[in-house]
Amino acid sequence: MKNNFVVFAMALVLLVTTAASAQTLKLKVNVNVPFSFIVNHDTLPAGEYLLESMGDGARILSVRGLNSKAVNLVSPIPCASVTKASQTQLVFHRYGDQYFLTRIWVEGNTDGDEILVTDREKELAKGSSLREVAVLASKR
Repeated sequence: MKNNFVVFAMALVLLVTTAASAQTLKLKVNVNVPFSFIVNHDTLPAGEYLLESMGDGARILSVRGLNSKAVNLVSPIPCASVTKASQTQLVFHRYGDQYFLTRIWVEGNTDGDEILVTDREKELAKGSSLREVAVLASKR
């Protein structure tokens, strides 16, 4: 009985690892963001950024300022669209003058990355209307 459980657990780990790596997009794009924006709990200044997947199979994304010392690591979740993205783009939620990075779409893919909503964004959403703003990126 114990051997069956060990075999089952190992098979489950292999299945989950295979499924996760199949959904992970390799990302390496440059983007010029014309406004300061919030990623996780940090406000990053306007400027040019490199967004890059970290490691193999890991869902970690590096957001690094090319003209500043701004660096942020994000653990996005997968999201999907019915149609393929026509261009690589970052999508921001805007509340007043505050922008939150929310999604990343890569040209030619129906899969994307979504950043979880923070408590700060939830608070702003209560008293302000949401607008989505897309910024086009270039593959590197």
